[in-house]
Amino acid sequence: MVNVQMVNDQINVQMVNDQIVNKVRLFLTDVDGCLTDGGMFYSADGETLKRFCVYDGMGMVCLEQAGIPCGILTSENSPVVKARAEKLKLSFLYLGVGSRVNPYCQTKLRAAQEICDRLDITLDEVCFVGDDINDIDLLRAVGFPCCPPNARPEVKALTRAAGAKNDIHILATPGGQGAIREIADQILSQTGKLQG
Repeated sequence: MVNVQMVNDQINVQMVNDQIVNKVRLFLTDVDGCLTDGGMFYSADGETLKRFCVYDGMGMVCLEQAGIPCGILTSENSPVVKARAEKLKLSFLYLGVGSRVNPYCQTKLRAAQEICDRLDITLDEVCFVGDDINDIDLLRAVGFPCCPPNARPEVKALTRAAGAKNDIHILATPGGQGAIREIADQILSQTGKLQG
């Protein structure tokens, strides 16, 4: 027997998500745990390698081509991330923001607000993918907060009832394995800009 209330609740959630996705005019993401699996390779000289998923890169390129600017906000000050953002020709790159190690750096929320001011949009029109505690303030503030399933429990628990602007959308695909592509395709499909 079908639980009618459960079906109605699922339909209402999907309608709300569709309305939120249609408003997205800026896509931002964290790196470690979102664009990567969260692992880092270090040598005696420091960070040398990160593994990125090509599907995620193509997702952001498709968003950019559809007129939705993309950006990276990361607490790392990584030449590897800089090279990746340049290769993809992303509109925005903020390195060294939101660090819990350096309390004097700019927050990710402030960086995102700066980008919104430049684009003359609001945080309501932003999709942000984050996975850790230094992403929470921004995830609470944006219109379309997302996280991969490998995100910290504190991130996955974000809801309107707990003070967030919208409930967090937990992606099905893990970080570094196509999570960004999953949400990029959803945005492009919902806005009628998915290339086939």
